[in-house]
Amino acid sequence: QEQLVESGGGLVQAGGSLRLSCVGSARTFSRYGMGWSRQAPGKEREFVAGISFSGARQYYADSVKGRFTISRDNTKNTLYLEMNSLKPEDTALYSCAKGRTNWGRPEEYDDWGQGTQVTVSS
Repeated sequence: QEQLVESGGGLVQAGGSLRLSCVGSARTFSRYGMGWSRQAPGKEREFVAGISFSGARQYYADSVKGRFTISRDNTKNTLYLEMNSLKPEDTALYSCAKGRTNWGRPEEYDDWGQGTQVTVSS
């Protein structure tokens, strides 16, 4: 079973940037799509971004398109989420997960990690 550890969250002012990381433990990391989601207090979990096993395909929620970039480095078993032009409504617990296939599409994720907190002040 894939063990995933997220990091990189923190407190940032509106308009600022953060880069999240998600390190996987399994040798199969490079064979699967990976994704990020977020959950704010009192709200449902929201898919944020997904990436195929090779990194060739990316999927984004409309709310983050043009501001967030998902990428991966399979040599390091690491998934990234570069977040720019952050807004207060981006405040949430951000988690990563391995997809069920190598596509990384939004509907493919079941078990999200513990997450890293992102707080954007106005």
